Amino acid sequence: MIEKILPSRIAVAEAFSDLPDAVLLPGEEQLTRGFVEKRRKEFTTTRHCAHRALDSLGIAPVPVLKGERGVPLWPEHTVGSLTHCTGYRAAAVARRADALSIGIDGEQDAPLPGGVHDSIALVAEQRRERELRLEHPEIHWDRLLFSAKEAVYKTWFPLTHRWLGFEEADIELRPDGGFTAELLVADRRTVAGAGVTEVPGSLQGRWLSGGGLVLTAIVVGNGPGTAREAGR
Repeated sequence: MIEKILPSRIAVAEAFSDLPDAVLLPGEEQLTRGFVEKRRKEFTTTRHCAHRALDSLGIAPVPVLKGERGVPLWPEHTVGSLTHCTGYRAAAVARRADALSIGIDGEQDAPLPGGVHDSIALVAEQRRERELRLEHPEIHWDRLLFSAKEAVYKTWFPLTHRWLGFEEADIELRPDGGFTAELLVADRRTVAGAGVTEVPGSLQGRWLSGGGLVLTAIVVGNGPGTAREAGR
C-alpha cells in the first residue's frame, strides 16, 4: 500500500496483522525486554518487515537495533524508516546512493484524541485544515497532519541528530495527495558524512488514505536536483 507514495527504488515491506512466522534476529530480542506480549508481536512483525525490505534490495538481513532516541540502526550504506499502528506495520529502505533519508508513518484513519490537535498544529495549519474540511470532509485532516509531522521528524533526525518539535514544521496538506513541510529552524546542518551540508528548508511528501489507514512518506533524494524529492 505505502509503495504507492514512494519512489520505485525504495524497497518496501508491510503487514496488516502480526505474522506468526516473524522472528527476531540476534540482538533484536534484547530490545523487547519488558514488553507486554501485544507490543512484542508488533515489534517483531515490524522488524520482520525491515528484514524483508533489506532482502529485496539484495542485502542480507541483519539485526536492526536502536540508536539515539530509538532511531533504527540500518546496515552500512543504507537508510530506512519503520512505522506501526493498529492494523499496520511497514518498513521502507534504500541504498544511500539512492536516498539520504526516508520518513514513513502510518496511523489509523480516525480523528485525533481530544486535545492532541491543538498541541501539534500551528495557527496557520489549523486555518488551512478548516478550509480543507469544507471541501473534503471525508478526510481526517487532523490525523493526517499528525502523521505528516511524524514523517518529517523521522526524515530529519537521522540527518541532524537533533530534536524537531511539532511547532518547528509548518505543513501544508494538499487534496492531491501531496504536502510540503517548511522547516522553521535556522540550523539545518547534517551530521558529518551524511552527504549533504544541510537539510533543505522545505520537504515534499505524499499521503494516502484507505483501508482504515492514513499513510505519509518523505524521501530526501541523493544527487543534484533531488534534495526535495516527493514520492513518484
